[in-house]
Amino acid sequence: MTTDIAAQYLDEAHRQMRGHKRLAESAMAQLKDHELFLTLDPESNSIAVIVQHMAGNMRSRFTDFLTTDGEKPERNRDREFELDSSITRADLTTWWEDGWARVFAAIEALKPEDITRTVTIRGEPHTLLQAINRQVAHYAYHTGQIVFLAKHIRSDKWKTLSIPRGKSEDYKTVTPKTYKPQS
Repeated sequence: MTTDIAAQYLDEAHRQMRGHKRLAESAMAQLKDHELFLTLDPESNSIAVIVQHMAGNMRSRFTDFLTTDGEKPERNRDREFELDSSITRADLTTWWEDGWARVFAAIEALKPEDITRTVTIRGEPHTLLQAINRQVAHYAYHTGQIVFLAKHIRSDKWKTLSIPRGKSEDYKTVTPKTYKPQS
C-alpha cells in the first residue's frame, strides 16, 4: 500500500470513528437517564449495556494497540453484558469517553507505514488495516443499535439524526457534478 493511500485510509478510519461516536452521542442525548437502561425484552441489551460493552472493547483493543494482544487477559467480556444497579449515566459517560480517547490516541499515533504491521486479537494475527476495519465495523454495528433503541424509546419525540422523512428532495444537489475523465 502506498504511503499516500495508507495516510488517507488512517484519516478515513479516524473520521468514521468520530462519526460513530457523534451519532451515538446524539441519540443518547435525547434520552432521559432511566431510558438508557430500558430493554425491549429479557434477551435484549439496553443502551447502557451496549455502551459498557463498547467501552470494554475499546479499552482492550486500543490499550498498547501495537504491542499486546487486543484481547487483554484482565478483560471480562461477559461482565460487560451485566449491569450493576448502581451504574449511572455519569459512569457510562466516563467509560465511553475513556474508551474513545484510547481509540483516537491509538489511531492518531499511527504512521502510514504501520498499516501493514501485524497485531493480534485473541491470538489471531491481523494486519493493522484488518484490525482497524474490524473495529470500525464493530462500532458501527453497536452505534446502529444505540440509534435504533433511542429512536424506539423516544418514538414521536425523536429528533432525526439524518435527513427527515419526506425531505429527501431538499437535500439533492442543485447542480449535478459532471464526471471528467483524466487524460
